[in-house]
Amino acid sequence: MSTVKPAAKPRLNSAFKQLMSLHWVMSACYLVLFITGTFMAQLPRELFIRGPLYDFHKSVAVLTMALLTWRILTLLRVWSKKYTKRLPKFTKEWYKNFALHATLYVFMWLVPVSGFFFSNSFKSNNVKFFGLVLPDVFPQNSAMVELGRSLHFWLAYTFLAFVLLHILDQKKVVRANWRRLTNFVGTKFPTSQKVG
Repeated sequence: MSTVKPAAKPRLNSAFKQLMSLHWVMSACYLVLFITGTFMAQLPRELFIRGPLYDFHKSVAVLTMALLTWRILTLLRVWSKKYTKRLPKFTKEWYKNFALHATLYVFMWLVPVSGFFFSNSFKSNNVKFFGLVLPDVFPQNSAMVELGRSLHFWLAYTFLAFVLLHILDQKKVVRANWRRLTNFVGTKFPTSQKVG
């Protein structure tokens, strides 16, 4: 008499699931950063909301740097589990995918760092994490303010271009998630039936 073992269920806290959760949380953070950054740069200096909006923008940037650190550590765990068993097939597709993701990670780091450079060059001790003043990463230097502003601007929009490339590259995943979202919204908020 043989016994059939039930199929092993994936662990809910697996490193890969953590990585995907971090992916979506960080995506939301970067969306907030792009929207607030674009909006606040257009505001007149004398508007009272401008200062708090800059502080919020910088706080979210600090949060994304912390999440990025966690994400890289989680990614290394995923890689160590995956690639100690079997190396990837080094195909043209694999190299393209690796290059795109490596570039995204570089920009995820460079854009906030360029923002800290811009902020610290402008004024000492002006980067806060939801009210907590953080130590300066770069020295205050008014001669570097314009360079910091330009770097932050161009790196952010170049990063956005690579994010769009990533979305196009993952169009099947984007479509599947869009279907899931519309199905979820449809079940939670059904449209009213027409009474005939």
